[in-house]
Amino acid sequence: MLPRLLFVLLIALNIAVAAWLWLGDSGVHAVDPTDKGVPKLRLLAELPAPAMSIAAPARPVALVTPASSSPAAPASAAPVPVQSVATAPSPPPAPASSAGESTRRSYRCLALGPFSNQADMRAARTALSPRTARMRSRQEQTSQSRGWRVFLPAYATREQALAEARKLEAKGVKDYFVVTSGDLQNTVALGLFHDPANARKRRDEVAVQGFPAKMSERTETTPVWWLDLVVADDANFDWKRSVRTPGIATRSTGCF
Repeated sequence: MLPRLLFVLLIALNIAVAAWLWLGDSGVHAVDPTDKGVPKLRLLAELPAPAMSIAAPARPVALVTPASSSPAAPASAAPVPVQSVATAPSPPPAPASSAGESTRRSYRCLALGPFSNQADMRAARTALSPRTARMRSRQEQTSQSRGWRVFLPAYATREQALAEARKLEAKGVKDYFVVTSGDLQNTVALGLFHDPANARKRRDEVAVQGFPAKMSERTETTPVWWLDLVVADDANFDWKRSVRTPGIATRSTGCF
């Protein structure tokens, strides 16, 4: 029984293979890509760019040819008239010196100060720097008044100065002091005043009592700072809008 079944299945398989070969064959055979008869595959990027079929029209240019230099035309050809184009003469160039003079600027130089400390000077420099062409700072030594003093001139010894002070006391003159050291040694100080009018009044009061009172200004050498500025003449330069330090002024100075 089993051999017979296997024989039947083998026959059915052969029939199925034969039918597939006969019905499934489309007649298209594989082609070797290296065959010379097959066209070569090319990408679009490899194709040459298409030539422009329409050329841009050239701008006509009128040429003026002198009659003497033009080649002789054939006898059979009719002469072609040449139209000359007249051009306006160019204006003469402007002198170079006039342009340079119109852009030339003049400057003036000022000294701003004096500043009693560097902090005020630096603040003014920062405020005025954008409005000046050049700027520099410098330091000077100056003598400043520290008031007025009234005194009796120096005596030869300290004992003589003390004796004169006792005479002042006897005359009713108060507020005095005997200086025993320094540059004013053996003098009798009668007061220090900021207002010179008050100093003169004190001197006269002591002089009426018969004493040789004198007055002199007390000075002190201190450093001060200045700002030298270079400003264009046509600039609206008003430094007072930016610098509020009291006692500051300007004066003309040499340029640098």
